[in-house]
Amino acid sequence: MTGSGSDGAHRPDRGPDRVSLDAERIEAEVLGLDDSSDPFVNAVRATRMPMVITNPRRPDNPVVFANEAFCRLTGYAREEILGRNCRFLQGPETDPEAVSRIRAAVDAARPIEIDIRNHRKDGVPFWNRLLMAPVFDGNGVLAYFFASQVDVTIERERLAGLQTDKAVLKAELDARERVDHERDRELDLAMRAGGLGAWSVDVRTRTLMASDAYKTLMGWPVETPFTYEDRQKMIHPDDREAVRAQSDATIQDGADYHITHRVITPLGGVRWMEARGILVSDAEGAPLRISGVTTDITDRVRSERLSSAMVELSDVLRDLEDPEDITYAAAEILGRTLEVSRAGFGIVDQDGETITISRDWNAPGVETIAGVLSFRDYGSYVEDLKRGDTVAFADAREDPRTRETAAVLETIAARAVINMPLTEQGGMVALAYLNHASVRAWQEDEIRFLRDVGERTLAARERRRAERHLARLAASLERTVEQRTAELMASEAALRQSQKMEAVGQLTGGIAHDFNNLLTGVSGSLEIVAKRLAEGRASEVGRFIAAAQAAAQRATALTHRLLAFSRRQTLEPKAMDVETLARGMEDLIRQTMGPAIRLETRYQAGTWPVLVDPGQLENALLNLCINARDAMPDGGRLTIETDNVVLDRAEASDLGLPSGDYVRLSVADTGVGMNEEVIARAFDPFFTTKPIGQGTGLGLSMIYGFVQQSGGQVRIRSAPGQGAAIGLYLPRHHGQVELGQTVDEPAPSGAPRRRYTVLIVDDEATIRMLVSEGLSELGYDFIEAEDARAGLAVLGSGRGIDLLITDVGLPGGMNGRQLADAARARQPGLKVLFITGYAETSVLSGGDLEAGMRILTKPFELKQLAQRVETILSED
Repeated sequence: MTGSGSDGAHRPDRGPDRVSLDAERIEAEVLGLDDSSDPFVNAVRATRMPMVITNPRRPDNPVVFANEAFCRLTGYAREEILGRNCRFLQGPETDPEAVSRIRAAVDAARPIEIDIRNHRKDGVPFWNRLLMAPVFDGNGVLAYFFASQVDVTIERERLAGLQTDKAVLKAELDARERVDHERDRELDLAMRAGGLGAWSVDVRTRTLMASDAYKTLMGWPVETPFTYEDRQKMIHPDDREAVRAQSDATIQDGADYHITHRVITPLGGVRWMEARGILVSDAEGAPLRISGVTTDITDRVRSERLSSAMVELSDVLRDLEDPEDITYAAAEILGRTLEVSRAGFGIVDQDGETITISRDWNAPGVETIAGVLSFRDYGSYVEDLKRGDTVAFADAREDPRTRETAAVLETIAARAVINMPLTEQGGMVALAYLNHASVRAWQEDEIRFLRDVGERTLAARERRRAERHLARLAASLERTVEQRTAELMASEAALRQSQKMEAVGQLTGGIAHDFNNLLTGVSGSLEIVAKRLAEGRASEVGRFIAAAQAAAQRATALTHRLLAFSRRQTLEPKAMDVETLARGMEDLIRQTMGPAIRLETRYQAGTWPVLVDPGQLENALLNLCINARDAMPDGGRLTIETDNVVLDRAEASDLGLPSGDYVRLSVADTGVGMNEEVIARAFDPFFTTKPIGQGTGLGLSMIYGFVQQSGGQVRIRSAPGQGAAIGLYLPRHHGQVELGQTVDEPAPSGAPRRRYTVLIVDDEATIRMLVSEGLSELGYDFIEAEDARAGLAVLGSGRGIDLLITDVGLPGGMNGRQLADAARARQPGLKVLFITGYAETSVLSGGDLEAGMRILTKPFELKQLAQRVETILSED
């Protein structure tokens, strides 16, 4: 009708002969009679109600019939109307929403009543109340749309409050009553043609006037009188109060009558109806009757209820944990949605032909059948179930499988039944069932709904059972793991303690062995020196003094190695280039390797700077080359390589480092190689594979400690007979490379250029004595203090101090670094030389010292002291 189709200007051939033929064919097809004998055709032609018929089977659903009243209403001649879509009546004031609703009704082939703003031929707008209904042929195929039109412009204006005059309003009401009276009679004919049910109830006498179409909708025989009481009895008991309340609201308040309710047909079927109506009053405003139409919306309601039920089922399957609760909740959804007497699930024993029902849902007044039931007690349909077929019958008395046991089924409210096998891996494992106490024809969508609910419920139930079983297994496994873990942790702790004691024993044993040898050399040499001096043989003491000094130097080296391994050695890091350092050592390395070993170098261009102690890195590289030489007694190839490495998170984690940029210095040989056991212990102190007397076992451990103290890592790649490659990973430094990377200091020049005063703070009197003696010989003035408090007293005395030499570890609560900071607060720019046995973090604040501060590691020779003092005092 209006708004359908896509081209308002489309006009198929509308010659006079074609129009006449269309009109005659419509009359014949719609009514099956000629126009001379059928009262409906005469009424359509003669009535003052405008009416049209459109043909949806032709393009753009054109008008194929229009009566004289419609021509008068629109101002168009019939030949101007036929063949056109009713859209031509629309104009700029037409509501697009109304057009959209009409189009939707046409597309869905359903009736509609709507007011729409149209325009007459002269352009004058008017309000048209359109009542449209589809007409189907004998095969149920849409044939035409039948529409009546009413000019309700005055009524619309009144409803909009545009007319307030009482006399005019009364005239309009009188006219409306006359129109309604005539329209009721004519509309009944139109509704009958359109398949709608028209009715009218006299509110004073409770008399029902029902069209034949309305009787058909309600399932009532057309030839049988249909009273108001008959209709009230058909309304579902649960909906009667709502229908009564709607009627009262319409009668008392004039509200539009609109309600959706259920009816129970004479055959026992439940149908959903949507009723719409208006109140008709007399001239004094007293209510006369409610007139309306009813539409069967059972299919729509069922579809909506089934969709809502599936959503509810999804929530149930998601939220419930207990398998039995899931099954019952699903049965309840089935029962309430389909309005049956009973719904449930059972476990089937095919051999025993029984079903076990744990819990079922039952409508009010229906008793449960939970327990174990034998299928044979209720009929022979168990054979169908064994084959996996769904069993459904509307009346147990009529089905051949249950005719003899119908009485038994009726006693359990199961006159109509659906039994649906639920299978898993090809076999029936459960049964979903619906029972109804009265005759009921099961619909296809109900069977599909039962299958969907049953399969999803079975899957959720089995999933919950599996989850519970897994949870129990996991809990048991967790307890076992916890117990086993506790046992393993106890064993591991005992093993670690044993290994720790073994390592401590090995370490202390190695230290004691080496230091006892060195102390024997020192003490024995000093004892002989004292004895020779007492005997007056002073000329013979030189070699014994040299032996004592050599032993002391070896002890110093041993101490440095131990500190390096424990990452406690004193470092003086500088920004430097690894390639430059390595190139500078090539001649020394070649001399150390000998002619049987070929040296190769591979330096990546643009190697990044690093921040390390150059002297320690030189020692590490030289030690690695010496180890490689010893691994190639018959000669071979030594390769020194530098390259830049970017470690991602996984690679860095494998090395025990943060991800980022690193410089790798590698030393590789073609020697005897190492097995996994040797690689695992290579960094242990005092571990060596060399013969006794050819190695201390501290070389690699010293390198390992130095590299880790510098923020890097060491890795070994080797296999027996395939040589070895040791890589040092050093963090990239983003600063500038310092010029001059050597650690050698100039030899003392003798006497200082001027006489300096040095404050010496150390809690060891022997250290103070030796330092004072060395400085005195160099021509320096000195003052001694045994702790920081005494040192601060000297600094506060006003005596000019040029250099502070202090131990880091001082007694009395103030260490050497704190003393230096306090001294510089009083005397900014004071030169400071720390002497320490290891690198306390309080001194190396992050690895850097302030300008004018240096470190000297104990033990040291007096000439080292002199060099360091002269160097620091000569700095600007």
